[in-house]
Amino acid sequence: MTNLLEWRCVSKRRALRRAGAIVLAVNVGLVLAKAGAWYLSGSLAVGSEAVNSLADATYSLVILAGLYLTTRPPDLEHPHGHERIEPFVSLFVAAAIVAAGLAILYGAGTAVLAGNLEPPTGPSAVAVLGIAVVAKLWLYQYCKRVASRERSPAVAATAVDNRNDVLASGAALLGVAGAQVGYPVLDPVAAGVVAVFVCYSGVDIVRDNLNYLLGAAPPEHLRETIVERALVHPDVEGVHDVIAHYVGPEIDVSLHIEVEGDRTLAEAHDIESAVVQSIREVDDVDDVFVHVDPKELGEWKEEPGPPKDGPPT
Repeated sequence: MTNLLEWRCVSKRRALRRAGAIVLAVNVGLVLAKAGAWYLSGSLAVGSEAVNSLADATYSLVILAGLYLTTRPPDLEHPHGHERIEPFVSLFVAAAIVAAGLAILYGAGTAVLAGNLEPPTGPSAVAVLGIAVVAKLWLYQYCKRVASRERSPAVAATAVDNRNDVLASGAALLGVAGAQVGYPVLDPVAAGVVAVFVCYSGVDIVRDNLNYLLGAAPPEHLRETIVERALVHPDVEGVHDVIAHYVGPEIDVSLHIEVEGDRTLAEAHDIESAVVQSIREVDDVDDVFVHVDPKELGEWKEEPGPPKDGPPT
């Protein structure tokens, strides 16, 4: 069991660090490509996308450093590991995203108000934005898979940003194409649309990660699963005082189970160990604390889960 856990930790560490490095490399490449196309075409939409990619590259570097910290093995000062750093990394991502979005929005609004509606020139803008759509779509799918498999909020936040980048780059592509066929106002309008997508993705990431930091309860269906895992044991007569809450990206659980009062200490220990093991197998659950009560104390309370014979008597 110990070797299996160590292997999983090493595997997760490698997967997350590889994901951070790939995202950083792609974003740096897009910054250079968009900056070149911006210089050649003069497109505000492409310029806004270059700023967006620069923000992406900056926070990708921060994520890579953050994932290095979060994937370090447990030590004496951090016996549960360092995964709880991840929500802070995600909030930094969100701050960078919102700042980039506001900067893009300001530039687009200024251009419209000033009447600076020169259409972009040359095919470079359209080509680069098309490449960006494909690259960001691939990054979104890749980060989504890694985040789901490794249960990483930082990589999940990156997936959200890449998803919105697909839409933003698509909007910019339509704006540049429209500007080149005779509607120059579409270029700054597209830049503004990009800004809205960028800001929205930042707010979305903040909302998700605040729950991790504030110790919010998990979704109700997950809590019901935890109760069901306890009640399915044939010697458990009832469950009460169930508390489940996020500690970083993982969930800590504590609960009381009711058993027959004439059980020996060894039998009660075996029941408790079996319930703990069953609940730990639930995705995202980290620590589980189970208190065993004799049913004769009358502490049984109704909890959601599969039906039993009713309150112990």
